[in-house]
Amino acid sequence: MRILVTGTAGFIGNALALRLLERGDEVIGVDIVNDYYDPRIKEDRLARIKHHPGFTELRIALEDRAAMERAFAEHRPQRVVNLAAQAGVRYSLQNPHAYIESNIVGFMNVLEGCRHNQVEHLVYASSSSVYGAHTKMPFSVHHNVDHPVSLYAASKKSNELMAHTYSHLYNLPTTGLRFFTVYGPWGRPDMALFIFTRKILAGEPIDVFNHGKHKRDFTYIDDIVEGVIRTLDKVPESNPQWNSDDPDPATSRAPYRLYNIGNNQPVELMYFIEVLEDCLGKKAVKNFLPLQPGDVPATYADIDALQHDVGFRPDTPIEDGIARFVAWYKDYYSVK
Repeated sequence: MRILVTGTAGFIGNALALRLLERGDEVIGVDIVNDYYDPRIKEDRLARIKHHPGFTELRIALEDRAAMERAFAEHRPQRVVNLAAQAGVRYSLQNPHAYIESNIVGFMNVLEGCRHNQVEHLVYASSSSVYGAHTKMPFSVHHNVDHPVSLYAASKKSNELMAHTYSHLYNLPTTGLRFFTVYGPWGRPDMALFIFTRKILAGEPIDVFNHGKHKRDFTYIDDIVEGVIRTLDKVPESNPQWNSDDPDPATSRAPYRLYNIGNNQPVELMYFIEVLEDCLGKKAVKNFLPLQPGDVPATYADIDALQHDVGFRPDTPIEDGIARFVAWYKDYYSVK
């Protein structure tokens, strides 16, 4: 298939593009390669795919309406995966406008491109952040999520609502994927695993928020990519049992679906750090801090819908995933 993937210089988008190219798909890659974090790693990720004969690179921003219209009109993708976004909960407190421009305006341009160019299926990244401070565990796509606690989360919930509108009005099949704390080789330098590794190796203290009592459903990158591909290949249909008197948020009478992609095994932050220390062979100097604004104490994915519909459950143990990340990090940064 010809698939337009946004965010191909990003962590998940790049890994997905590589897998799609390897299986024989044609990939139209959209990424502006901004400087939210070190552009060098973005360029190095792109170097893994840019010379593949099936890859076409477009350096444009999602919020550039004219450029996005041209991209869709010229390349006519059959399916679209939208992974480009302004990410990060804490950064949304510092620069909220970036989230509206990329995650709302940019996503609108993606939806319009799909609508006007007969795209068969749009898959887009949502986030576990939409669950806010929910205490009912595990988080289910059938739960109501109308109380986000960060603008980042609100922008992702907005994406789900916008997608449903286009599924309803224009019969555009859409699938939203709520990712749970993705990690692994080629990961984002602004994420905890990357920051902790760099600081521990340098002998610098690490900030441990919520006094290490955080629990996260850490999900390995290969499992995320497998989940994206499985759902991309399954075009959603109307749910004939959907009932407006007892509405299911995860489905609709429109061709619309939501799925969690998480490891289904929450890990406490202190254990996460212990595993990293073992892999590095070095102890961390810890600076314990309270819960940060916009953050949540725990995430835990119910993945029954994912398993039922596409037959997949993420299952990479945290010990294996961190070990692979550390091996990659030492190689990439030439650490002895």
